[in-house]
Amino acid sequence: MRSVFYRPFKELLLSAAGRLGFRILSAPARLDDATLARFRGAASSNVADAMGRFNFMDPGIRARTSRPLLGLAVTVRCRPGDNLMVHKAMEVAGPGDIIVVDTGGNTANAVFGELMCHTAVARGLGGIVVDGAIRDVAGIAQLGLAAFSRSVTPGSCDKDGPGEVNVPVSCGGVVVMPGDVIVGDDDGVAAVPRAAVAEVLANLAALIERERKRVAEIKTGVVFKPDVDETLRRHGVIS
Repeated sequence: MRSVFYRPFKELLLSAAGRLGFRILSAPARLDDATLARFRGAASSNVADAMGRFNFMDPGIRARTSRPLLGLAVTVRCRPGDNLMVHKAMEVAGPGDIIVVDTGGNTANAVFGELMCHTAVARGLGGIVVDGAIRDVAGIAQLGLAAFSRSVTPGSCDKDGPGEVNVPVSCGGVVVMPGDVIVGDDDGVAAVPRAAVAEVLANLAALIERERKRVAEIKTGVVFKPDVDETLRRHGVIS
């Protein structure tokens, strides 16, 4: 009898249509390209600050290829040790999208590697973030894909399922919804909730302007901010 491991993806997914825990949901309406482009070049640290210092993934989620990340999330929830739905998510995703993977805490089995990266690059995807393991980092870097993960391992995984695509997931301690804006760099990854994009962009613009003014002050000789001493006086540390 042929193992389920060898059944075609389409056959597997059709047999599981609509079942909680084994399903592919439709993506929400896409954020327009012009609005998404306003995040281009923004540091993940500034984006996090623009969200009240929330919605950044924990430092265990590390850049593996030193390439910046910007795109809309296509979320994946995998059974630990299985990557069936990561394969399908790459087909579901559009150009520039970011695959965001919740492996259920598994860090020993890579759900993404060099061979899959060839598919991701052919699809024009923007990158991948895995709360779990990837492998073949050198090959992924050579292919030019932005890749972030909690661990790197030579071990692979099954392709049996179950799993889900375009559902809320937990990645790096952050709830990520399909369609959220994902920003990543060597400092880490921030996830901007789709519903808060306008607010975050406004906060981000104000923050960048404040930093620009502060740099200009430093260049004119105002090296230290007076409000530091004001705070220390208020606490009785200096007079």
